[in-house]
Amino acid sequence: MRGHRPNLVSNLGVGNSTLNHALRGEPAPLWTLRPRAKDELRLKARELRANGRTYDEIAAELGVSKGSVSLWVRDLPRRGRLSYEEFRKRNADGVAKYWAAERPIREARRQAVSDSAGAQIGELSEREILIAGAIAYWCEGSKSKPHRPSEQLGFINSDPGLIRLFLRFLTVAGIAPERLVCRVHIHESADVDAAQQFWVGVTGLPEEQFRRPTLKRHNPKTIRKNTGESYRGCLIIKVRRSAELYRQVEGWAFAAMALPGEDTNNTPGSLLLPGEDSNLG
Repeated sequence: MRGHRPNLVSNLGVGNSTLNHALRGEPAPLWTLRPRAKDELRLKARELRANGRTYDEIAAELGVSKGSVSLWVRDLPRRGRLSYEEFRKRNADGVAKYWAAERPIREARRQAVSDSAGAQIGELSEREILIAGAIAYWCEGSKSKPHRPSEQLGFINSDPGLIRLFLRFLTVAGIAPERLVCRVHIHESADVDAAQQFWVGVTGLPEEQFRRPTLKRHNPKTIRKNTGESYRGCLIIKVRRSAELYRQVEGWAFAAMALPGEDTNNTPGSLLLPGEDSNLG
């Protein structure tokens, strides 16, 4: 009946609304039914997906778009899909494995660069120690300020190597060890006694030349990183009767920092070792 709608409208003289009401519930004629054009492709796509093929592979084989493939197979389980936790673990394992092999290689490369640079320096002359020590002091030592005039030599650092360099510098500058006064500056939660003994060993100075440590009070809001057995605070070294030495260090540092050809006559001091004249070869 549905296949003859035009004839019924013409022969009966009724409108479409009346005809729709009369034909409600009547099945469509078989000859009007046909399969959807892409049903076969859809079934094939689902079969390929079930066999583990990727969207790109299915689209290429069937000659359809990747978007069509996604619509046809999106209800199928994704084979090999990792959970978020599994993905994170696999990724972390991969990163750990990479660095286990890569870290020794990089460390060896860094060490080779460091060893080569050390070989270039070799053993320092007294003049070079004087220059290095003056620059180190001008970076880390106490300096006279317009608002706080002071010419007492005071050096503070947490690096044992830099402390040893400064002590060598003082020796080259003609300062007797007896003129030195040391003090440990450390957080109150650390092992203060052990730190004091550590710095006594680094300096080689008698313990009598060490004053009572200065303790830094604990602030609960601060998350401290410098903790544990390796934390030994800082060492402060002061030189008694050091006003003249301070002016010398100032001059040595200014001369060492001067640009080539720059006039440094207006800077205090000169780049001379104690007891030397100006004829430095």
